[in-house]
Amino acid sequence: MKTLSITLLFSFLIAVTACSGNKSEPSKKVSEESKPKTELKQIPVGLNIGQRAPELEYASPEGQLIKLSSLKGQVVLIDFWAGWCSPCRRENPNIVRTYHQFKDKSFKNGEGFTIYSVSLDRTKNDWIDAIAQDKLEWRYHVSDLKHWASEPAAMYQVRGIPASFLIDGDGVIVGENLRGEALGAKLTELLK
Repeated sequence: MKTLSITLLFSFLIAVTACSGNKSEPSKKVSEESKPKTELKQIPVGLNIGQRAPELEYASPEGQLIKLSSLKGQVVLIDFWAGWCSPCRRENPNIVRTYHQFKDKSFKNGEGFTIYSVSLDRTKNDWIDAIAQDKLEWRYHVSDLKHWASEPAAMYQVRGIPASFLIDGDGVIVGENLRGEALGAKLTELLK
């Protein structure tokens, strides 16, 4: 039995040595420059600045599904809000003003600025009324009408509103919870 074990061990060592190749040849390493650019640009999905924002796809008031990724190429404010939320409603005039100021601008990484509004309202009527009253003129309004059980809010770990994430043309988060003048200042910083 010992002879068989020693023979198997010896055969294994010979096989491993044969598979390891000739050690006198220099190993060939793949340089970073020779790797495909797409491999170098892999950005993880997450909620931190520098990470790619998670995909969202929810219904508009008309029932049309709108994907966040359909806005690729633009700088986008993902804005979590609700018609019943007083601080959100007080922030909306600033967001509207900023939208008009930057919607047609060229950025370092994006053409134009828009808003992907995610409502935490309970009813469609309350949601639509708040959009009209606050003159939220952009086209990208979505909601699952689940209030605090909102799936997109859970995905983005939103625990209070208003809450927002600013993403560049590649969908990478470049700012969060920018309110008042801070939103305009960040967008100015991102201009070409």
